[in-house]
Amino acid sequence: MSWASQSWLAWALLSALFAALTAIFAKVGVEGINSDLATLFRTIVIGIVLAALLAATGKLQVTAGIGPRTWLFLVLSGLATGAFWLCYFRALKLGEAARVAPIDKLSVVLVAIIGVAFLGEHLSTRGWAGIALIAAGAVCVALG
Repeated sequence: MSWASQSWLAWALLSALFAALTAIFAKVGVEGINSDLATLFRTIVIGIVLAALLAATGKLQVTAGIGPRTWLFLVLSGLATGAFWLCYFRALKLGEAARVAPIDKLSVVLVAIIGVAFLGEHLSTRGWAGIALIAAGAVCVALG
């Protein structure tokens, strides 16, 4: 396997690219349609694409080996994702993408705080400085 297929950084950069495209495409897509309905359509597309990808790669498998704790947190994650998408699409419907997206990225700040508080993760002083800059930058862009 190549470096790109194994590197968290490569995947994270691709994630950032697709998140940016999501904001732009969604902003255009919610024009003239209810944002919740737009979220439903987006979710259907995601389900179809993921099912096709899993089927094509032979990774669509029986779920009997998945434990209750894993199910619980996957369900909670799914519920949080659904709530996120509903809120995000509503925000895009009402506001400018260039102002909504930075506020959405405050999730980075929240993940750092929650990761340290509840998952035992650690950030260096430089890491916390970066988190503070992300927070300040998001607020500056959104309010500017």
